[in-house]
Amino acid sequence: METNQTEESRFLDLTSCQLRDLAEIDLSENLEEIDLTANRLSNLDERISRLSHLRKLSLRQNLIDDQAVEPLSHWNEISGLEELVLRDNKLKNIPDMSNFKGLLLFDVSFNEITSLNGLSKVSPTLKELYVSKNEVLKIEELGHFRSLEILELGSNRLKIMENLETLTNLQELWLGRNRIKAINLCGLKCIKKLSLQSNRLTSMLGLQECVALEELYLSHNGIQNMEGLSTLQNLRVLDVSSNKLSSINDIDNLNNLEDLWLNDNQIESLEGMKEAVVGSREKLTTIYLERNPCAKSPNYVATIKMIFPNIQQIDSEIIM
Repeated sequence: METNQTEESRFLDLTSCQLRDLAEIDLSENLEEIDLTANRLSNLDERISRLSHLRKLSLRQNLIDDQAVEPLSHWNEISGLEELVLRDNKLKNIPDMSNFKGLLLFDVSFNEITSLNGLSKVSPTLKELYVSKNEVLKIEELGHFRSLEILELGSNRLKIMENLETLTNLQELWLGRNRIKAINLCGLKCIKKLSLQSNRLTSMLGLQECVALEELYLSHNGIQNMEGLSTLQNLRVLDVSSNKLSSINDIDNLNNLEDLWLNDNQIESLEGMKEAVVGSREKLTTIYLERNPCAKSPNYVATIKMIFPNIQQIDSEIIM
């Protein structure tokens, strides 16, 4: 029983309680984590400012605006906070986070933020930054985040990939649903996951030095040629579906490819497929080619099975 009581005093989960305030809630001084997801909170309870052991605070899906979040900037007793989630609220600006010297995760996605101004005050210890589904126009104020491993800026209004060169430890970069026309990774070579889905790309060039890349998502663009991929020897997942491809190129020596998404393109024939994917014939387990002209050819499934002896899925069909 003592263990359970201790656990309850350290972790408080009030998700989906539809609370408008915390007046009736006991806040133990030993609390390390508070999850207030999916409530109706429009202000922060001042008692939170005295929880010196607090490390994780989630205010996701509430009614918090810029004024409501302002007190955080001078709540010195919770300066040891490591994770702060303000996702899905009513913020219009990046709040002042200078008080938190050891912040590791910061999430302000699904708000109404138009600029990344203010990120320069966020601790350089940050490892994960989420600013998706806002109205951000420019990538900026990221230069000091040399420990950053995950950057999520999807569903904004970005046109240019820029100001990324100092993020030398970045492992994942998510930029889907923007207005980006060209790939520019600013010399970064350690990225393992990259998403540029639903942008305005017409070329794949710009990836050649990303030799650590394991997952690449480029669907829903205007890409006409597969190119600049031959150096990506660690690539396991390649999604170039919903583009304007008419042939499969530049992946013949990718020996680690497991998933290949080519559906919704203009690939006419399966002829030459074996040579085009020779490096991954044994490794590939999933391929999507549906809604290409070649998917209507006689013996389509049988031909794919013959090319890839270890295939487990062709389009939506699981191979037994």
